[in-house]
Amino acid sequence: MQYRKMVEKIKKLFPPYRIFMILMGSAILSFGLYNVHQQSDVTEGGVLGLNLLINHWFGISMSYTAPVLDAVCYLLALKYLGKNFLIVSAVSTLSFSGFIKFWELFPPVFADLSNSPLLAAILGGIFVGVGAGLIVRSGGSSGGDDALALVIFQRFGGKVSWAYMFTDFSVLLLSLSYIPFSKIIFSLITVTVSSNVIELVVNVFRSEESEKLKDKKKSLKEVRHSNIV
Repeated sequence: MQYRKMVEKIKKLFPPYRIFMILMGSAILSFGLYNVHQQSDVTEGGVLGLNLLINHWFGISMSYTAPVLDAVCYLLALKYLGKNFLIVSAVSTLSFSGFIKFWELFPPVFADLSNSPLLAAILGGIFVGVGAGLIVRSGGSSGGDDALALVIFQRFGGKVSWAYMFTDFSVLLLSLSYIPFSKIIFSLITVTVSSNVIELVVNVFRSEESEKLKDKKKSLKEVRHSNIV
């Protein structure tokens, strides 16, 4: 009986559309980081950028560093985050690591973009934005950034957006240890692009769900009206 309840909870927490969104988002996000950011020295902010930093200096695959860094962030914010959010985020982290490991089996898809930093910044920002947006829309996190920002906000106050900016700029400053200042400017561009694309993806799915809900309500009204008549 206990086993059946657990299975029902898992089914409720992970309906097919949510699993699809997490897997698709993780695939796109990891594809962009491996094929664009990692190959062009244009980085991201926050935990994603920290993964790239560690990969550059120590040669450790993001498939290993991502779950460790995310786990640390989630543990720090354990009392602030809901159980469902943590579970969905853990699944997205593991799927991200799996896809990174998969992409590493193949050579980079794109030609060397290190001489075209603006193109790399825009292209990478789009991949990260779409991938992270799908994961966020599924109810999880694309990395430990959300958890880390929440901890900073709870400890020091201010605005949550400031906490995100603090983590992004801190990692970008650390990235100056291997990326020229001129390319950090392009990293700011990719952070801006990815942030706007995330918002766009989340809002698109939200508006689609609103339309479906309106259609459903309209159908119910029509059924009720026909029953009355």
